[in-house]
Amino acid sequence: MSQTLSASTLLAVPLAPLAGSLLAGIFGTALGGNRIGRVGSRTLTILGVFIAFVISAMTFQSVVFEGATFNQTLYTWMTVGSLKMEIGFLIDSITAMMMCVVTFVSLMVHIYTMGYMEEDEGYDRFFSYISLFTFSMLMLVMSNNLLQLFFGWEAVGLVSYLLIGFYFKKETAIFANMKAFVVNRVGDFGFILGIGLIAAYTGTLNYTEIFAKSQELNGMTLPGSTWSLMTVICICLFIGAMGKSAQFPLHAWLPDSMEGPTPISALIHAATMVTAGIFMVSRMSPLYELSDTALNFILVIGSITALFMGILGIIQNDIKRVIAYSTLSQLGYMTIALGVSAYSVSVFHLMTHAFFKALLFLGAGSVIMGMHHNQDIRWMGGVRKYMPITWITFLLGNLALIGTPFFSGFYSKDAIIEAVHASNLPAAGFANFAVLAGVFITAFYSFRLYFIVFHGKERYDQNPDAHHDDHHGHDDHHGHGHDAKPHESPWVVTLPLVLLAIPSVVIGAIALMPMLFGDFFKGVIYVDGSKHGAMAELAEKIHGWIPMALHGFTAAPFWLALAGVVTSYVFYMVMPQIPAAIKRISEKIGLYQVLEGKYGVDWVYENIFARGSRVLGGVFWKVGDQGLIDGLIVNGSWKVVGRISALVRWLQTGYVYHYALVMILGIFLAMTYFVLLNK
Repeated sequence: MSQTLSASTLLAVPLAPLAGSLLAGIFGTALGGNRIGRVGSRTLTILGVFIAFVISAMTFQSVVFEGATFNQTLYTWMTVGSLKMEIGFLIDSITAMMMCVVTFVSLMVHIYTMGYMEEDEGYDRFFSYISLFTFSMLMLVMSNNLLQLFFGWEAVGLVSYLLIGFYFKKETAIFANMKAFVVNRVGDFGFILGIGLIAAYTGTLNYTEIFAKSQELNGMTLPGSTWSLMTVICICLFIGAMGKSAQFPLHAWLPDSMEGPTPISALIHAATMVTAGIFMVSRMSPLYELSDTALNFILVIGSITALFMGILGIIQNDIKRVIAYSTLSQLGYMTIALGVSAYSVSVFHLMTHAFFKALLFLGAGSVIMGMHHNQDIRWMGGVRKYMPITWITFLLGNLALIGTPFFSGFYSKDAIIEAVHASNLPAAGFANFAVLAGVFITAFYSFRLYFIVFHGKERYDQNPDAHHDDHHGHDDHHGHGHDAKPHESPWVVTLPLVLLAIPSVVIGAIALMPMLFGDFFKGVIYVDGSKHGAMAELAEKIHGWIPMALHGFTAAPFWLALAGVVTSYVFYMVMPQIPAAIKRISEKIGLYQVLEGKYGVDWVYENIFARGSRVLGGVFWKVGDQGLIDGLIVNGSWKVVGRISALVRWLQTGYVYHYALVMILGIFLAMTYFVLLNK
């Protein structure tokens, strides 16, 4: 343990946002008499997150440049037999990086919220929620044991529920937050099974102790089966990641979560919560390296998500939903990297993606503000000349997303593609097709969105339904009618866009060599090079950020991305009749309906699982609750007692000769019994 990292200083990182959240949530709302007002609420929460960011940056410097580490239990909650349930921190390179990403993006979102939610009735409550989310996410990434990880895991899910349903009087928001909560519970059931198996067979929840005993579990099978225990543990843990990181088929909650205010889309569904599963699997790399079956499972799930969720982004008309499906697809890329044991590449893409996707979501929110809260891209167009800062930052985010050489997304995305190509796992063939096809699809739908919104004919005055509004009933917060011209957002909105655009361009080049081929993740992420050689092959191909970018101009991904951009330009700027004709044809053959129905996943959930559970619940209620418990046990018991009592009352006549007769009959029966017994 290094002396440069103190427990008290590290405690301030999660506790500062928590303090801001509590003060704003109590004294900034009607609960505490609204004593501090809007200015007090935003000041306290922004100050708390700023303190967390500064300490996180200092911690990152100590860890990366001075080799400092910290792994210590701060509090023992309880001890059950030999199993200790503790609160503690593990600060290493991956934790320090995640702390910086979470706090920086959160700080940008807090500043952005000052402008975006300016006139919303729930202003103080929103600041309290996003600050509480920051605390929860920090507790998750800083944990040194599975108990604390699970606490943070569930806490971010709870706050996500509150934020998605922020407009709690809006039916679609209520449905969306309940859907997110329920779907995540499915994943969390698998997650807690995996944690339970680890606790049962290792007797500990501490990461270091688990990894030390991992080889002992490697040759064991699950009792009563021939399944490898390590495979079962890894798949159970990954099911948790499927829910939190929105992997098929537990992805359905994320697009609907766009019902929440736009700032949370950047905070939760781009940079932090949805990456929790990626972080967890990377942290557990010593376990996953012991099961090729689990890695193949991860690879297949990630490939399906990357390819098929990206396709759905093509037909979306809500500006936020297009970016939401982009998030799903990019999470699939990160999962694919996990499957081929390129954990450092996955975390690298997690970091670069956090910046440019947060930028895109906040840019979309700026467009929504400028368009007076219209979210339908069909009624936009020509926005570039009215919103120049939003336009240029959004373009930079898009270029990073599609993997343009020299932009941050290029380095991480191309590294994933190369790692998949180098993998020898059975599922790598399908994964290779998925990541290459995904490049074209991503470029197509990203620039479809860009061209329709920022270029072409202005259509904002033709909108028949003027307010596709995520502010729940507030037609116009900024004093403009819906037929007014678009306008640039205030500085509190554009400043975060500029600050996020900088790392979206440069962070990939800076971090490429240290994170992938240096000592950045040494002793943190483990790869069995004898079985999984993708990273070794990458090291032979990549010799620096400039050669990699120059080579990128000649590689297939660049030309696929360029083809996607050109195709979208031709389709939506030059010959819009082509996509219209394709849509008509696809509707005739039923393809469009399949895509519009999201491959039927939502239908299955709503009509089979949800209705089925209601029917099954009705059966249990009728048979179990009413019939067995109420009818037989509760009501049946008093009826039996009542009937016995009635019989006893009938025998109690009060006449002496009746009692004498009963006594004589009793004696007669007893004598008869003994006579027969003696024979």
